[in-house]
Amino acid sequence: MNDDKQVIAVLGGTGHEGAGLAARWAKAGYRVIVGSRDADRAAEAAGRLAEASGGDVSGAANMDAAAAGDIVVLAVPYSGQQALAQEVSEALDGKILIDVTVPLQPPKVARVQLPEGGSAVEALQRMLGDGVRVVSAFQNVSAHQLSALDQPVDCDVLVAGDDVDARETVCQLARAIGIVAWHAGPLANSAAAEALTSVLIAMNKRYKVANGAGIRITGIPDQP
Repeated sequence: MNDDKQVIAVLGGTGHEGAGLAARWAKAGYRVIVGSRDADRAAEAAGRLAEASGGDVSGAANMDAAAAGDIVVLAVPYSGQQALAQEVSEALDGKILIDVTVPLQPPKVARVQLPEGGSAVEALQRMLGDGVRVVSAFQNVSAHQLSALDQPVDCDVLVAGDDVDARETVCQLARAIGIVAWHAGPLANSAAAEALTSVLIAMNKRYKVANGAGIRITGIPDQP
């Protein structure tokens, strides 16, 4: 592990998407802390991810994980997004919060259902205030692809945020695990990525895509 790399706390790291990201970053040499409401459950998940990735993964209760992380990732269902962010808000001050939330409304998850005002992630930024740099990313990457650590991720990611430096940091974290990442503008533009997830779910069903459809950005000559 490179001690100069940021410590990444993944709240919701016991779920499929969060676990996939946690394992990828651990494999890339980052120290990763898996957060959960239950510290024992977090520790169990961390053990599995450490074995799978060969990396440094530990587990902790959400508040402890958020406090220990240099960068915090929120990878929980939409129904728990704001409550968990509020719960750990004191530990987020001055940090980058990467939010992968998609406002899916079961059972019609293949239908776009954005919240009033457009973006679920932008709403989170308003709630947390300017002391937290919220960045939207990874909404369109399949958990199946993330968990297949021996395979490259066949999908680009859109990274939106009002702080350009924070966006670039998240782009670099994506590239560190082999994912092509693109600056997608201000946080309001997260609405497009959030909506696109339902479109991809519909396509997965229609075309029977086992590992999850993804997106590619074309027409840009060089990776930024």
